[in-house]
Amino acid sequence: MHAGKSYSFKELTLWTRHCIYRLSLIAIIPTVLYQACGMKWIAIPWTVVAFLGTATAFIVGFKNTQTYSRTWEARQIWGSILNSSRSWGVSARDFLNDRDLSKKMIYRHFAWLTALRYQMREPRTWESMTKGNYIEYAQFYDIPERLSALDEELKNYLDPQELQAILRTKNRAAQLLAKQSEDLKMLADSGKLDNYRFVEMQKVLRDLYDQQGRSERIKNFPYPRQFATINTIFVQLFCHLLPFGLLKDFDKLNETATGILQGHMVWFVIPFSVLISWVYTALDQIGESTENPFEGGPNDVPISQMSRTIEIDLREMLGETELPPALQPKNNIIL
Repeated sequence: MHAGKSYSFKELTLWTRHCIYRLSLIAIIPTVLYQACGMKWIAIPWTVVAFLGTATAFIVGFKNTQTYSRTWEARQIWGSILNSSRSWGVSARDFLNDRDLSKKMIYRHFAWLTALRYQMREPRTWESMTKGNYIEYAQFYDIPERLSALDEELKNYLDPQELQAILRTKNRAAQLLAKQSEDLKMLADSGKLDNYRFVEMQKVLRDLYDQQGRSERIKNFPYPRQFATINTIFVQLFCHLLPFGLLKDFDKLNETATGILQGHMVWFVIPFSVLISWVYTALDQIGESTENPFEGGPNDVPISQMSRTIEIDLREMLGETELPPALQPKNNIIL
């Protein structure tokens, strides 16, 4: 998540500069062929390009709306996780008349948050973080889940025996919640937890399971590939045809041009074609960067920061004073 006022123009051009290079080449080739080589026949009617540009604008807008909805839903899910976590912390502290047991249940919840965020950061084939411009930009911020291994993080919250048992499972986050439920049942069966409190704590676990499932749905089901593919094809087709459609219109400007510009107005096709095409490709990249809110990109939902906030809150509920520091943005990016 970008935690500053806005992306700077420098950051935006750095992120999209490979597209700018490609668009410049796409614009230069037809302009040189038309002006320097005399191939006037390569120009196409502007109407054709305009119709294609309109259709492209619609589909790019549709994609960006849908991808933003995915990110916003992910933010709502983790907002619910934050609220449910506080409820779990209060319940574990006040419903269990055993401080050590309360601490064990709360620390296991920290382990659940850790396991879940590591699962959310696992790469998928359709995600964008393997692309060159994303890899380059990732050097300007930290992805906490790439800085340390999961087992190193979990050992801060679980005893060695339970840690080894959890690491042998596939869905570690789900198994940690199952372990919480198992302990609650043992407490209820032994009479250490009355039925009302047992049911209330089970409701919180059920809600956490629900939020985990919703996070997994966004993570494991991409923006439909057919829409993503046709969006990319439309944008690329428009960018390739745009300079051909501008040639005649800029050539006509020679009739009114004077001085040094006389006879050379066609060369302005290059900067204007790059500028217009860049608007479309930048919007396409923005939609792509919003599509997967857990991949580790600069526009991700800050699940690591939220998990740290939860940990600080629950540790304070236990009366602890040695608290982990809140995560801070690096170059205005925080995950």
